[in-house]
Amino acid sequence: MSKRDYYEILGLSRDADDKAIKAAYRKLAMENHPDKKPDDEVAAERFREASEAYEILKDGQKRAAYDQMGHAAFEQSSGFGGGGGGGGFSDIFEQMFSEFSGGRSNAQARQGSDLRYDLDITLEEAFLGASKDITANISSRCEQCNGSGAASGSRPTTCNTCGGAGKVRAQQGFFTVERGCPTCNGAGETISDPCRPCRGQGRTEATETLAVNVPAGVDTGTRIRLSGKGEAGLRGAPSGDLYIFIGVDAHPIFDREANQIFIKVPVPMVTAAMGGSIDVPTLAGKMARLQVEAGTQTGRKFRMRGKGMPALRGSGHGDQIVEIQVETPTNLTKQQKEMLVAFDKAGDASPQTTSFLNRVKRIWS
Repeated sequence: MSKRDYYEILGLSRDADDKAIKAAYRKLAMENHPDKKPDDEVAAERFREASEAYEILKDGQKRAAYDQMGHAAFEQSSGFGGGGGGGGFSDIFEQMFSEFSGGRSNAQARQGSDLRYDLDITLEEAFLGASKDITANISSRCEQCNGSGAASGSRPTTCNTCGGAGKVRAQQGFFTVERGCPTCNGAGETISDPCRPCRGQGRTEATETLAVNVPAGVDTGTRIRLSGKGEAGLRGAPSGDLYIFIGVDAHPIFDREANQIFIKVPVPMVTAAMGGSIDVPTLAGKMARLQVEAGTQTGRKFRMRGKGMPALRGSGHGDQIVEIQVETPTNLTKQQKEMLVAFDKAGDASPQTTSFLNRVKRIWS
């Protein structure tokens, strides 16, 4: 299936300026981001297309090549990758334009991968913030060779094929194409005597315990980045990052929507009828006093301002919404029953019931 035109994907004309390109991409990315629509395959495809289009059109050199040659300028089948396997979209472009941009450095090319760790916390920890220790299997720089990949007493030598550049150049029409060096696999160096513990990789697997500071106000899906705590790079190259994905556990009595907290509280019938104050639990671990008006019915909601979740990036708290559940008395004594009978005979104190029955009678008549 042929690929869609990048300008068409972003809904732009071919003379759109950089500002319009950026605005169109941001709009599509926000509407179709996987975090916003996690199970929507159509949205995921739109997000991928928009990201790919923006990657090309935001850069003057890439855009010029695309305007002249279309998608063929970036397809490996056009003679820039040599067929089979090969790098991804960004790698192909870097091969084509490294003559102009200088390409990636060897260290960047061999940088370690970013890693993900899922961390579940309680709603109280999300409210107060927490310090958590996590244990993960992470590749780290080999101590035996200090990340060089070479055995003790030896050292890597500059690759004779690429002269240490990690890439070799070839002329393709009016483009100067760079490909990864086949001799050193892009490292720029060769190792004749590799380090045994890491087998020349410059990194080894290790179990590491890390401290994670969870800020107050986080929610499910919040990401915390630990810079340089991802996979170690090859042969001393920089490490990737470790991303902590937060999951907040369900709570037995509180519900959360953004920064608002919801709770259902039972209230004695007498208090609901006559009015009075009740104690309501909060996530701060303390009881807060709430005044209930006389005649309060089940389902009535009261707002306790500032008792909700703290703002993650900002100041202040959300509110706590209290839904009243009027409790019907049970296990009445004989005296209590007699008192309720007398109360009922004394007069109509249930206007909603009377109104409902009157409406039923009118319908039936």
